[in-house]
Amino acid sequence: MPTRTHYDFVLGGGILADFANTWRRSLNIKVPLGKGLPLLESTFIERPNQFTIIAEYNGKKITGAMADRGRLLEVLVPGRTLLMEHRDEKTRKTPYQILAARGDDGALISLDTHLPNKLVKLALSEYAFGELPPYTSFRAEKKIGSSRFDFMLELADGGRLLMEVKSVGRLGADKIARFPDAPTARGARHVKELVELMQEERETQSALLFLVQGDDATHVEIDKTIDPHLHETLLEAQAAGLHIFARLCHLDETGLSWGVPTNVLLSPDNT
Repeated sequence: MPTRTHYDFVLGGGILADFANTWRRSLNIKVPLGKGLPLLESTFIERPNQFTIIAEYNGKKITGAMADRGRLLEVLVPGRTLLMEHRDEKTRKTPYQILAARGDDGALISLDTHLPNKLVKLALSEYAFGELPPYTSFRAEKKIGSSRFDFMLELADGGRLLMEVKSVGRLGADKIARFPDAPTARGARHVKELVELMQEERETQSALLFLVQGDDATHVEIDKTIDPHLHETLLEAQAAGLHIFARLCHLDETGLSWGVPTNVLLSPDNT
């Protein structure tokens, strides 16, 4: 763990000092869009399959790859401005990687669901989580049995914490960030596996982080109209001890920045 600084002495140590250190470290936690290459603007035409975009760039039709499995029906509409990178990698089927769309208000909408895990990895390395118990180290993409979890933290008390990260990119006009964008059997399975391991091993804790790629939201809600099974699974998991929390992270052309905690509303009474 990082050593204490003069902030601890100014604030007298304890909770206030920890908060000050976490806030100070979080100021510079940012990951670039894509690989940090120059951003190119194109215009959306169509989406022939889940990971392929047809767009217009410099007056010509181009094919781009996209790392977002969501339906994105409200985002990918003809005429929408897209941001992309040109990558000279021989293994790629197309040199263009679609990274984001520009909303009607000019704000960016992320189309890269890999970005949150990159940011969380950086935030963990900077010990910028106030929501988690003290930990001494962590590993990404930890395989346990036949399952693979986004992160495993070795806790200071000798236990471990398994954490899954879910990217939230749907920010409605009502300022509510909603998840998911499409039914996700995989997401429900991950939640059940987190609970099962927690119940089987007393030293294991589990957490689920909803990382919102945009900081203009009031809270996160689970969209029961899209995936009622996931909503029910999350309610049961929370009752069983799964720690569910969320962060609002600022997104712009320079990248995704570590943000502030927000609420996840699961039940009808907003708890």
